Amino acid sequence: MKQGYRVKSAEILCVGTEILIGDIINTNAAYISTRLAEMGINQYHQEVVGDNPDRLRYYLKNALDRADCIIMSGGLGPTYDDLTKETVADLMGRELHMHERSLQRLESYFAGRKIKMTDNNRKQAMIPDGSVVFDNDCGTAPGMAVEDEERGKIVILLPGPPRELHPMMDNAVIPYLSQFTESVFFSRNINIFGMGESTVASIVDDIMQTSENPTVAPYAKDSEVRLRVTAKGSDKEACASLCDEMIERIRQTEVGACIYGVDTSLEEALVARLKEKGLKIAVAESCTGGMVSKTITDVRGSSAVFDGGVISYANEVKQQLLGVSAHTLETYGAVSEQTAMEMAEGVKKRMNADIGIALTGIAGPDGGSEEKPVGLVYIGVSGKAGTFAKELRIRNNGRDYIRVSATKNALHAAICEAERA
Repeated sequence: MKQGYRVKSAEILCVGTEILIGDIINTNAAYISTRLAEMGINQYHQEVVGDNPDRLRYYLKNALDRADCIIMSGGLGPTYDDLTKETVADLMGRELHMHERSLQRLESYFAGRKIKMTDNNRKQAMIPDGSVVFDNDCGTAPGMAVEDEERGKIVILLPGPPRELHPMMDNAVIPYLSQFTESVFFSRNINIFGMGESTVASIVDDIMQTSENPTVAPYAKDSEVRLRVTAKGSDKEACASLCDEMIERIRQTEVGACIYGVDTSLEEALVARLKEKGLKIAVAESCTGGMVSKTITDVRGSSAVFDGGVISYANEVKQQLLGVSAHTLETYGAVSEQTAMEMAEGVKKRMNADIGIALTGIAGPDGGSEEKPVGLVYIGVSGKAGTFAKELRIRNNGRDYIRVSATKNALHAAICEAERA
C-alpha cells in the first residue's frame, strides 16, 4: 500500500450457510470486532452470508464501497462450496496461483499425521496474486490480505474455525494492520462480582464522564460486571501505564471491594489464589451437575489445586459419598442450608482438601414450590475457619441461566474463602 495509507474503518463478513441456519454460533465476529476496537479501527457494519458466490460477491462489493478494510472468515476449505478466495480474486481482478510455502506446509501437516493428502486439499494453497500470506499454525488453510492499492482497499481472508482464526488474528493480522493505524489502543478489563451494573456505574460515573484518555465503559454479562479501560497513545507501554493508573484509581472507590481480578476470569482467579496459598479445593454438586468442576478444570494448571469432586444428584449419593445424614435430608430437605453445609464438609474430608464447596438447588423447569421456588440455590463453604452456607434466589431465566449463575457464585465464594485462609 502507498506510504501514509491508513485503515480507519473496517467491516466483518462471515461466510457459511451453517452460521445462517443456526448450526454454528458466530463467535468469530465478536472476536474480530473486539480486536479491531482495541486498534481504534471503526466498525459500522457486519454481515453473514451463505456459501453462495453470487450473494457473497454482492455483499463484498457493497462492503468495499463502505470500508477501507474487509475481514472475512470462512470459505477457505477444500470442498466445492468453499469459494471465498475465488470470489475475492474475481471481484478484485486477480488470478489464483499455487503458493509454494503454503503447499509445503500442507504436505508437512498431512505427513506428520500420517494421512494421505487428497488433491482437493491442494486448493487451500491457491492464493490470489499479490497477497500477503498468513501461515496457519493450527490448521490447513492459510489466511491472506489482498491489497488494492489503487482503490485504497484491503480484503483479509481468515479460516472459519475459531481455534485457527484467533491465533491468526492475534499473531498475524493485528501486526499487519498496525502499520496502517495512526495510534495504538490498549484495553484492560476490571472484573467485578457481587455488585450490579447500575451500582458500579453510579459509583464511577464521575470518572467515566470526565476521563477522556483512558476511557471507562461498563458491561454486564452472566452475573458479572466488567469495566473496560481503554487508552490511546504512541505505543503499547504508554497506553498500559495510563490503564494501570486508572485501574488503581477505581480500586480506591467502593467498587474496589468487589474487584476479583483484571483481565482474568473467575476460574482463573480462583486457581491463581489457590496456588498462591498452597491450597486444594474439592467440589460437591447437585443442581449444577459438574459445571463447577468442569469450569475449574478448564484452567491450565488446575490439577495442582483440584483433585476431584462428587456429582450427588440423588439423596443416596449425598449420604453414601458425602456423609450427609438421613436426619438432615428428612428434616430440612435436599435443597437446604444444612444439606449444603454437610455436603461441603463431606467432600472436603473425602478428597482431603483445604476447601470444600457444595451446591444444591432447584434449576427447573420443574421441582419448585412456593416455599422453595425454581432458582433457589444454597452454596456450602467449608474451610479452615469453619463451615457456612449462602442462600441465592436466582431469577428464573431458564435452567441454563440458573446453573451458570450458581456456578459463578460458587467460584466467587471459593475465591473469598481462599483469601481468608
